[in-house]
Amino acid sequence: MRKLVDLFSQNKKAQLLLFIVYVAVTSLSLILAQQSVVAFLLLLFSILLLYFLKLNTKAKWIIGLLIVAVLIPFSASQGQAYESYMDVATLVGIYCAMALGLNIVVGFAGLLDLGFIAFFAVGAYTYGIFASAQASKFLHFGHFPLSGESFWIFILIGGIVAAIFGILLGIPVLRVKGDYLAIVTLGFGEIIRIIFNNLDHPINITNGSMGIASIAPPKIFGIVIANASQFYYVALAILLVVIYIVTRLEHSKIGRAWKAIRDNEIAGQAMGIPLVKTKLTAFAIGASFSGMMGVVFAAKQTYVDATSFTLLESTTVLVMVLLGGMGSVPGVILGAAVVTILNLQVLTEVSNWLNQLNTNGVISVPDALSPAKMQRFIFGLLLILFALYRPKGLIPAKNQKYDANKLKKSTTKSMYVEPQVSNDKKASGGSEI
Repeated sequence: MRKLVDLFSQNKKAQLLLFIVYVAVTSLSLILAQQSVVAFLLLLFSILLLYFLKLNTKAKWIIGLLIVAVLIPFSASQGQAYESYMDVATLVGIYCAMALGLNIVVGFAGLLDLGFIAFFAVGAYTYGIFASAQASKFLHFGHFPLSGESFWIFILIGGIVAAIFGILLGIPVLRVKGDYLAIVTLGFGEIIRIIFNNLDHPINITNGSMGIASIAPPKIFGIVIANASQFYYVALAILLVVIYIVTRLEHSKIGRAWKAIRDNEIAGQAMGIPLVKTKLTAFAIGASFSGMMGVVFAAKQTYVDATSFTLLESTTVLVMVLLGGMGSVPGVILGAAVVTILNLQVLTEVSNWLNQLNTNGVISVPDALSPAKMQRFIFGLLLILFALYRPKGLIPAKNQKYDANKLKKSTTKSMYVEPQVSNDKKASGGSEI
């Protein structure tokens, strides 16, 4: 049996053929069932299977894009639950981008941030204020609300404003680390939430606890983006950009500097890494991704208030990073998807099913142990099990591997390169000292 498994693991064609069969069966079952959470989740599971296939990276990206951009929306659109499926998938994309931003701060730079949801709130309020009539209450010039075409500009504006807030957070916390850093960032997140919740006097900027309603939906080429199935592609496009940027940063000079100060600040500083600049860069870039998705969230919900940006939300995003694997880009994406789907779909469906059985008299569940009240308990229990049996995350971070022979050859060549002499010195017969 082990020989067959080894042969299958080495045979790329057999893996690809079995994967195609699996995707075809799950997509067909979703089309025929029309409203099946199990079929939808099994189709999403194909993305994880694709990651473990022994194919080249380019082929994986092409197949993965076809699945998430074409096959999943088409299969889900054949039933009545189309919009609910796409709503979950859109929130998965939003939280994946946020978790990747937090992964820069926590996973790469090793800076524990418990107030990361504050940057999400900054991006959401930035768009919500100007895309509604709220801005006209304290600005006496211009025409508000802004049109839906401004949404695309506000994605960048929200990221920039959140990055500025990230720098403002980073400046006072540079002298603390560990538990003290967690306390300071926790306080920052709560301060931002309380300010937004009370910023209705003396100048009414955020409308206080009443929140901001009637936020203008995005528009592109005159088409209003109002449904979850349309926002799905917006979130997917931004997520792909975030994945590309984070992947490039991970193996860049700044990415190696982040990992150096994460492992040992003193050693990194001794090697010439500017500690202040490196930490501020991590806070700013991570916050910008959260701010961008905050703009998408505000446009999708068409309503923003401070209750969406509590400490529980910050903890949830941090759990996504820890569960997936700190410093691992695919792991963080998987962790964000698992936590979001568990919270929004799996545990909700299980609770509804048990409630239905209780109503029909099949089983008798006391009110104190009702599934609706035990949902957080079940979620916490699952996280404990993951922490016990997968302490490094679902997909642990892997260091980039280098070919030692190639490094030796490149080092040897660089040692024997003849120094460049300028044409002026050659003409004058001078030599370089």
